[in-house]
Amino acid sequence: MLALAAGMALIGVQAAEWGNWRGPNYNGSTDEKNLPAKFSKTKNVIWSVKMDGPSAGTPIVWGEHVYVSSSNPDAERLMANCYDRGTGALKWAHQVSKGHRQDNRSNYAAPSPVTDGQVVTFFYGNGELATFTPEGEKLWSQNIQKKHGQFAFLWTFSTSPIIHDGILYMQVLQRDTKVGSKGSNDNRSYLLALDPKSGRQLWKVYRPAKARSESLEAFSTPIPFTHNGRGEILITGGDCLTGHDPKSGEELWRWGTWNPTRIGHWRLVPSPVAGDGVVLACAPKRAPVFAIKAGGKGNISASGRLWNSEGSRDGVSSDVCTPLFYQGSFFVLYGEGRDKMLSRVEPKTGKIQWASDLDSRSLFRGSPTGADGKIYVQNHAGTVHVIEAASGKVLHRAAMGEDGDDQTRASITVAHGRLFIRTNSRLFCVGKS
Repeated sequence: MLALAAGMALIGVQAAEWGNWRGPNYNGSTDEKNLPAKFSKTKNVIWSVKMDGPSAGTPIVWGEHVYVSSSNPDAERLMANCYDRGTGALKWAHQVSKGHRQDNRSNYAAPSPVTDGQVVTFFYGNGELATFTPEGEKLWSQNIQKKHGQFAFLWTFSTSPIIHDGILYMQVLQRDTKVGSKGSNDNRSYLLALDPKSGRQLWKVYRPAKARSESLEAFSTPIPFTHNGRGEILITGGDCLTGHDPKSGEELWRWGTWNPTRIGHWRLVPSPVAGDGVVLACAPKRAPVFAIKAGGKGNISASGRLWNSEGSRDGVSSDVCTPLFYQGSFFVLYGEGRDKMLSRVEPKTGKIQWASDLDSRSLFRGSPTGADGKIYVQNHAGTVHVIEAASGKVLHRAAMGEDGDDQTRASITVAHGRLFIRTNSRLFCVGKS
């Protein structure tokens, strides 16, 4: 009985944490309750702190720690920061690397950190990977480019590391030829597994794909998933979706493609999301989303598809935002163009349960978060939209960014009864007083 109580207590603690980019369920959702529907820069703010510079990385929360990546465009420094969850006080900060960005659409601090409560790992788009204890002691660091070859991407590379069952996963899905002076004509895409405490390589598997040119580039993140007792790591990019054995990296199954004519400029940003026995993959550029039956073996390209949306015709599409799985449904956000649409979709059939125009002039590049019956998502201007999950009704808009802000990309974290909102210049902790 004592062992059972201890186990239940541990589950409760973990449920309150947000240890990776997509949260405790790896799908953007949490069971947290009693969250505010209305707030502002001054209302229901527990604390806020100024950031060193912009980042698309989602804040990571575990115990009393809040981990945040940041870049400083003037000093060209890439920072790993830790704040006190209760007060916002800076616990520790380390400059991991020099640099800022490769292009003007993003910066090297776009990836989110990851923690399992024992270590915290930060990754940056220039290849720097660094791991610390929760107290800020540096355990190890390495540069992925120096160890595994120069990246071959047209845009600034971003993917978030994942720690799952004691393994640190990284993916690099890149072109097979040079991009200008970057990379080589013998580039290969790969999935990498490391020991999170030492950085020791456990295995590296290559992931071939039939895509061409920029369509080989993916900025997605590996997603752990379990179906009928079988654990997998889901990978999307290179015009296909694959499931891999978490212990060896072996490819278990493959579905593709959303790009039968092999268009060459379809780089991929959204990560896969899974729920109710369905894995969802988003094709880019107003193309459809595709629902694939979980549990496949081998090549399931001919048999694995359950349904697909109509993309630009029905509005269920996503060029950048990773969908959310919450309350038994997928929530797909198309944040581009004139009409920014959030749609609630039935997993097994693709039936649209509702579609809501978010009435935003600014683009959405962050991914939606689901908690307490609400969907939270932030646009480029730093305006947080709160949507009722049951109906699609917009309950509130909170302008958390500064005047003139643009390209705010961080998704919203929910942990310990609080919202953690990262704008270009500040980190807010929001909750009911």
